[in-house]
Amino acid sequence: MVPMDYTVATDKPVSEAIKALQAALEEHKFSALWHLHVNEKLREKGFVLEPDFHIFEVCNPAKAKQALETDQKVGYLLPCKIVVYADRVDGHRTKIGLLRPQVLMGLLGDERLRDLANEVEQELRAVVDAAAR
Repeated sequence: MVPMDYTVATDKPVSEAIKALQAALEEHKFSALWHLHVNEKLREKGFVLEPDFHIFEVCNPAKAKQALETDQKVGYLLPCKIVVYADRVDGHRTKIGLLRPQVLMGLLGDERLRDLANEVEQELRAVVDAAAR
């Protein structure tokens, strides 16, 4: 079975990993469209979640346009997601990961998207790797 995610560990605390992620996204011409601090949102609703968990929705506008022009069903999969969290299973070590575009695009069964999905995934892996260093 092909893994749905690409996740790396870093010795950085979550807050530093987030700053590094934002810088790496900008460097690779992606932007964070939305940042959800899951713990804060749940706290607003009366629930407590520990440890820290963040979800970023990220986009490269040129790649998104190209994908949507190829197959509008890509819209169901956009934007790409990257998470930053303290892994409770791994001693609260910070993890940075993404949902793999190749796996998601594969769900559509449109071979025209394969190369683009691979390109986007490689760029986002580079973003995650840079943020973790």
